[in-house]
Amino acid sequence: QVQLVESGGGLVQPGGSLRLSCAASGRIFSIAFMGWYRQAPGKQRELVAGITIGGSTNYADSVKGRFTISRDNAKNTVYLQMNSLKPEDTAVYYCNAQTQTGLLYWGQGTQVTVSS
Repeated sequence: QVQLVESGGGLVQPGGSLRLSCAASGRIFSIAFMGWYRQAPGKQRELVAGITIGGSTNYADSVKGRFTISRDNAKNTVYLQMNSLKPEDTAVYYCNAQTQTGLLYWGQGTQVTVSS
């Protein structure tokens, strides 16, 4: 089992910044990929950014150049730095972990609201 706990969401004005954190615990040695997904009301959950065990990253086109995913192996934590936030970034953000055997784990989600 892998447990994921997110933090860092909130209300921010357009153009502002937030940093999300996702702390992993449990069988973390089995994790091959970690990602941040988001789901806005009435929309499907989408991948925002991901990072592999080897450190490769990928981003949704809509956030390239604005969001950065990183990790601190010593703290077993993955971060999502979000800059130049737009109202369309408003969503519940979920941390995801995928193991080498294909198991998926999700955090509880954290709300990000971009509004003036």
